[in-house]
Amino acid sequence: MSKYIIKRLIYVAFVFFILSIILFGMYKLVPGDPAKMMVDQELAAKDPAKFEQAYQNARKTLGFDKPVYVQYCKWMGKMLTGNFGYSSIYRKDVAEVVKLPLLNTAKLNILNLILVFAITIPLGITTAIKRYSVYDNTVQVLTVIGISLPSFIIALVCIYFFAIKTPIFFISGMATAGADFHGIRLFWDKLHHMLLPLLVMTLFSLASITRYVRGAMIDVLRMDFIRTARAKGLREKVVIYSHAFRNALIPVVTIFTWWFVGIFGGSIIIEQIFLYNGMGQIMIQSLRNQDFALCLTMNMFYIILALAGNLIMDLSYLLVDPRVKLS
Repeated sequence: MSKYIIKRLIYVAFVFFILSIILFGMYKLVPGDPAKMMVDQELAAKDPAKFEQAYQNARKTLGFDKPVYVQYCKWMGKMLTGNFGYSSIYRKDVAEVVKLPLLNTAKLNILNLILVFAITIPLGITTAIKRYSVYDNTVQVLTVIGISLPSFIIALVCIYFFAIKTPIFFISGMATAGADFHGIRLFWDKLHHMLLPLLVMTLFSLASITRYVRGAMIDVLRMDFIRTARAKGLREKVVIYSHAFRNALIPVVTIFTWWFVGIFGGSIIIEQIFLYNGMGQIMIQSLRNQDFALCLTMNMFYIILALAGNLIMDLSYLLVDPRVKLS
């Protein structure tokens, strides 16, 4: 197993560098000059010489005065040591800019993961056991509706019902403006602001994951070893949770892993709607303002997340089913 992990880590490093070269090249081809955005544009009309001097200083600060391959090597070398560059719109280091939004996005997505796990697995299992019943048909109809609705529609519906018609949640923001809360009140205030985007993300994820869990369970429940287990007189709970669910875990692990990797990107829309100070907000602002250092850092974060998710998914197969051979 250690040999397999080492081989996969080498593969991950290779893919990481290839993607970093492609991404860096793509950003260099994008029209626009981030260095100019760092300089006061009114200075160009008032004093062209000072503007040119400030522009050249900005190019030097961003490293644009060097050839592209030198820029890439310097960028990659710094990134590997934790120096992600300088943000041209926030006028400070990228690491400092993304620190809080990354933490906020991680909290939102981890809570979402826990809720989706807690709801979809029991729901998927029970619908598979009671398939074609009224309960199963009702859940199936609701999941089809859920899959058909994009996240921003669910967000608008939730805002209307839970923030306007019945104002139990806040429409947007991270905390009450001007409030001087401390301790438990501060914690509750932040959690209260997070509940509506969390509800939307959870509702958006429920339908597809429930259908995957149900489908995987139905496939396993049709197998011969389940009939054998029942014929031997094992209790139904043991058959379902010990024999059937364990064998249904491989497709479930696959979909959960890719879903978790995807929601970090997917939460961009939700964060934008609810003005949530997360990675989504920062990503949109950096793209609008051509802040390449910030864009590249976040794109590399998503790449690392996807590669790590792929490796964790393969290792999880071994844990849920020892018959799986890693090679």
